[in-house]
Amino acid sequence: MNLNLTGNHIEITPPLRDYVVSKMSKITRHFDHVIDINIILSVEKHTQKAEANVHVRGKDIYVEADGGDMYASIDSLVDKLDRQILKYKEKNMERRNHDALKNQEFDQPE
Repeated sequence: MNLNLTGNHIEITPPLRDYVVSKMSKITRHFDHVIDINIILSVEKHTQKAEANVHVRGKDIYVEADGGDMYASIDSLVDKLDRQILKYKEKNMERRNHDALKNQEFDQPE
């Protein structure tokens, strides 16, 4: 998993970077086929904004969250991203298991 962290009008300090990395480990705990994660942290007036673009096999998932505190924005972002990843995982598993031979019924010759 490649993690790219970018700051827009904000300096990415080591504690902030460690916080993001520790929160993103939750995503890889649920779904380990993540290829890339691009995170952009930005400040616009009084709003702290966090955006994430996650590249998994066959799909890109984009999530954004904003709030008054950067750490709260990151927490909200990870919660939203976790829900989207689990939704993708469930759809993918359903698609894989739906056409399996063990789930198909065959006519028995008499």
